Amino acid sequence: MQIVIVDDNRVNVALLKALARQLSEVPSVDFTDPVPALQWCLTHDFDLLLLDYMMPVVDGLSFIEQLRLHPGKADVPILMITASHEAQVRYDALARGASDFLTKPVDRPEFLARAKNMLALRRSQKALAERAATLAEEVERATRVIAEREYDTILRLSRAAEYRDPETGLHLVRMALYSRLIGHQLGLPEAMLDMLHRAAPMHDIGKVGTPDHILLKPGRLDEREMAIMREHAAIGYQILRDSPSPLLRMAAVIAHSHHEKFDGSGYPQGLRGEAIPLVGRIVAVADVFDALTSKRPYKKAWPLEQARSFLVDNAGSHFDPDCVEALLSAWDEVTAIHDRHQDTLPEEPGQATTPAPTAV
Repeated sequence: MQIVIVDDNRVNVALLKALARQLSEVPSVDFTDPVPALQWCLTHDFDLLLLDYMMPVVDGLSFIEQLRLHPGKADVPILMITASHEAQVRYDALARGASDFLTKPVDRPEFLARAKNMLALRRSQKALAERAATLAEEVERATRVIAEREYDTILRLSRAAEYRDPETGLHLVRMALYSRLIGHQLGLPEAMLDMLHRAAPMHDIGKVGTPDHILLKPGRLDEREMAIMREHAAIGYQILRDSPSPLLRMAAVIAHSHHEKFDGSGYPQGLRGEAIPLVGRIVAVADVFDALTSKRPYKKAWPLEQARSFLVDNAGSHFDPDCVEALLSAWDEVTAIHDRHQDTLPEEPGQATTPAPTAV
């Protein structure tokens, strides 16, 4: 705890210092010039200000007004000392932020009582502030734990869907990183990037509702089978929709919209252009790019440059051109993600060298 004394009269300062020493060894700092006093108060922490009313250059009212405007100084107790008995002076001081008053000549018992009350108030303020900060940290920590548990559960559900599909779990890692990278290049805020990164792996969660004889069929699907396969977008949306979790709500939008095409020829709703949610447009690019550049039991991976050309050729038809440009503008990061998270599927004879041009 610390007291600041500001009075242009040295005798008054000496008196107040002597009185302040009786406050349980609370140290004090004093000024006879209000200008440096104000600068000191604006840049230092203190717990009680003993302030004279009548001073040259900066009077007590102006001092309080300027001090209260500074961040962190709105609640520091101020005990104004004045020889004036006019009520208007007190009203003005209270309006500017004075906490209490003493009238000259200062009465020792009254001074000690009022100063002790002000210091007790300050201790309570600090205790409440510390408690609020502690609670905020505890809430943030608990929220972070809940979010991590939520994400872990979601990732495991996403992997469950992947186990029913001839793709590897690293596809989820890569396409989520590509999605975040695209969002970053588009200027999305950090909180949205984090959510996109976590939600993107759930894009194909609806495949848990696709029959095995269709999902695992080694050959080309016929028209009826393809129609059933395409239901996974709507199934994923139904699984994830209406959740109280913002993360799951975003995942529902992604599941529903990542097979839409920019020219309106996609599914399940045939949305066109910016009618397709942005997160769906982002994941469409990330998902297809990784599908093309990943090795599968039934196909070889495309070279990165070939997949890059495919995105460029289909920008404006299949893909949002802005999302394509966002991915390609960070090509060094793209290649780093691709190289860092490699699949380990063995080469098998007879693999196709050209995969289907889009993810199912």
